Amino acid sequence: MWWQYILVFLGALLFDIVPFPFPPAFTIMMFFQIIYELNVWAVILVGVAGSVLGRYILLLYAPLLATKYLKESKNNDIQFLGAKMKENKWKGQVIILAYSLLPLPTTPLFLWGGISRLKPIYIIPAFIIGKFTSDTAALHLGKYASENIDNLIENTFSWQSIASFVLSLVLLFCLLFIDWRKLIQTKKLVINYKIWK
Repeated sequence: MWWQYILVFLGALLFDIVPFPFPPAFTIMMFFQIIYELNVWAVILVGVAGSVLGRYILLLYAPLLATKYLKESKNNDIQFLGAKMKENKWKGQVIILAYSLLPLPTTPLFLWGGISRLKPIYIIPAFIIGKFTSDTAALHLGKYASENIDNLIENTFSWQSIASFVLSLVLLFCLLFIDWRKLIQTKKLVINYKIWK
């Protein structure tokens, strides 16, 4: 029975290690919890651990992706945004916690954190609290979902799931193409599409 929990861990890790919009990790956690009738609290603990490790690894390799694929000016722009966030550490922690509690994809948050070269200790603790809280709610609702599996499958391509995917793309667009330095310093919104090497 323990090997199913390894699947939960690896699934959450793989879902949260990718640098592009992907389904939330709780979906794979919920899938294994329903299929194998696993203990929901064990799934939450193991899944959140896998998710946190995946996001930690994303934080570590995001600067390499940025250096390879983004222009130096875009890297500097995102790092400037990170420096602004570091100016008030408590406010930054609250923003990260609030963002992690919302049903929004955290990929843009961790790409930004990695490119900004934020120390993991600055972003991970608030993420753990938010992730544990939101995944707990999601997995406890999984029982309801498992009892209504036909509706769940039918709504895989619902307007809500499509809207979530589109929102993730919009957030990535904002992170990459908005000139954050000009926006913060001059209060002017400038879109720059020439960010790739």
